[in-house]
Amino acid sequence: MKRQIVLDTETTGLEPDLGHRIVEIGCVEIDDRRITDRHFHCYLNPDRLVEGGALEVHGITDAFLEDKPRFRDIVDDFLAFIEGAELIIHNAPFDVGFLDAELARLERSPTIQIAQVADILDTVVLARELHPGQRVSLDALCKRYEVDNSNRQLHGALLDAELLADVYLLMTGGQVDLGLSMRSGTEQHADQASKQALDLSQLVCLRANEEELRAHQQQLDSIKNQSGRCVWLD
Repeated sequence: MKRQIVLDTETTGLEPDLGHRIVEIGCVEIDDRRITDRHFHCYLNPDRLVEGGALEVHGITDAFLEDKPRFRDIVDDFLAFIEGAELIIHNAPFDVGFLDAELARLERSPTIQIAQVADILDTVVLARELHPGQRVSLDALCKRYEVDNSNRQLHGALLDAELLADVYLLMTGGQVDLGLSMRSGTEQHADQASKQALDLSQLVCLRANEEELRAHQQQLDSIKNQSGRCVWLD
């Protein structure tokens, strides 16, 4: 199974196009559906002030960041850590947009983008597929999947990556690939059109026999043993 990296960032503001920068990167490794002790974490000097709204979210002050490295100082180690992995990100366009902006500032030729280094799966998309019409913030998902987030008084990239790693494993419940990585709007619309075109009157309902039911129960027990919980057994 492909190595996975759960990633989160904290920033000086909301818009990389307006010159806002990353101030913290946190990454947690998942290997064979188990969280390992390998992680990547750093604070970064953004060479600009942190906006008040962002400070209220993560509490990372300008004074704290003064002696921290710049993105250019850590970029090679960061890219080496995530290379070839699948990135698990909550609201991926936000973090990817900031990372791509930081890479573009390095003026490398050719310019590297995060999607060239690793595959990307957006857990907001995944959560909306699994729980349509429900809140899909990280706090809401922690509550739904009973992940303890009592230490999350403020946002923090490493803490949020650790929480998301737990939530992701519980959400996927042992399944390897739900096909919910970031897809183009055209692909998603095609999927919806395909579903709408299905003639339900032609479907045949086949009930599982005893052998199949036993195999199903064994699979649920295996999921619970690997992940600590199986939502289908709750």
